Amino acid sequence: MSTTDAPICSAKGCRAAAVWVLAWNNPKLHTPDRRKTWLACDEHREYLTQFLDMRGFLKDVVPLDEWTQE
Repeated sequence: MSTTDAPICSAKGCRAAAVWVLAWNNPKLHTPDRRKTWLACDEHREYLTQFLDMRGFLKDVVPLDEWTQE
C-alpha cells in the first residue's frame, strides 16, 4: 500500500495517517449489529470518541492494525 492509499483520519481537514477505528451506529437508523466506522489519528482519537459517545453512538475503539485483521 502506498502512502497515498494509506487510511487517513476522519476528522475534518485532517490528512494524518489513521491508527484507530471508531465503530459506531445510530440506533435510530441502524440495526443493533450494524457498525459504521470512522478512522482517527492519535491527535483526533479523543475528540471523535467524545463526539460519538455524547450522542450514544460509540460502540468500540480498536487499533487499526487489529481491526483490519478481523
